[in-house]
Amino acid sequence: MKKLHRANPYIGLIFILPWIAGFLVFQLYPFIASLCYSFTNYNILSKAKFIGLKNYYRLFGIDPDFKKSIMVTLKYACIAVPGKLVFALLVALLLNMRVKHVNLYRTLYYLPSILGGSVAISALWKLMFMRDGMVNHVLGLFHIPSVDWLGSPRIAIFTISLLQIWQFGSSMVLFLAALKQIPAEYYESAYLDGASKWRSFWSITLPMVTPILFFNLIMQMINALQNFTSAFVITNGGPLKSTYLIGLKLYEEGFNNFKMGYASAISWVMFFIIMAFTALIFKSSDAWVYYQDGGDF
Repeated sequence: MKKLHRANPYIGLIFILPWIAGFLVFQLYPFIASLCYSFTNYNILSKAKFIGLKNYYRLFGIDPDFKKSIMVTLKYACIAVPGKLVFALLVALLLNMRVKHVNLYRTLYYLPSILGGSVAISALWKLMFMRDGMVNHVLGLFHIPSVDWLGSPRIAIFTISLLQIWQFGSSMVLFLAALKQIPAEYYESAYLDGASKWRSFWSITLPMVTPILFFNLIMQMINALQNFTSAFVITNGGPLKSTYLIGLKLYEEGFNNFKMGYASAISWVMFFIIMAFTALIFKSSDAWVYYQDGGDF
């Protein structure tokens, strides 16, 4: 094998050629092309013409729907991301206990993460939360008035956020792995010192899982800011554009209005928004992320 490696110094490159080809064709080229198209009036049907920063001037100057989509997307992320992380941590704490059939429960709680992002589940969610859907039917059994989950501008954003929160399985698994790594001696010492379970959670459990919380926060924030499927399938941006996410704005401009240059500009603004939030989270991590070895991320 050593002789073979000396005779074929590029054998490793041959093995990764499929990945390199896929990266160049499906990731790097579209990335660079979208940046170039953002400075043009490209509309698929005609040749792209350079127009400079006009697309960006229009976005921030005369397009009220774009500003609306940014505000709705930020509101959606502020609801869905904290809700998802809190729920995932609570379920992870429950599944970390020694109970019968715990492995079955872990599998069942993880399933929504596999199914939740599909169009079919979004369509099912829409049927469940309609005025005559299953959710209102269950509320009626307890003599609770039905709620206009999808027709009220104040409630619709919470309805699609619930779908994102429901997909907590991947974050839950990571939290569960972090909980398994906490030494039992820490809790024993806290118990001997008279600390309550609530104090143990705040002083031991939460600080020890902050690295995973940090990772989950970044990943879920990115996913939330890029969300498109639930808003498109469940509400199509309504009512009154109360669920008009920036991903939906991008889709409409690019594939309904065929303004690919304008849609590319939107995608780059979305990219910089995501980068800004990611940088902000990284910058703040020094104040709240705890590492056992004392090292930096």
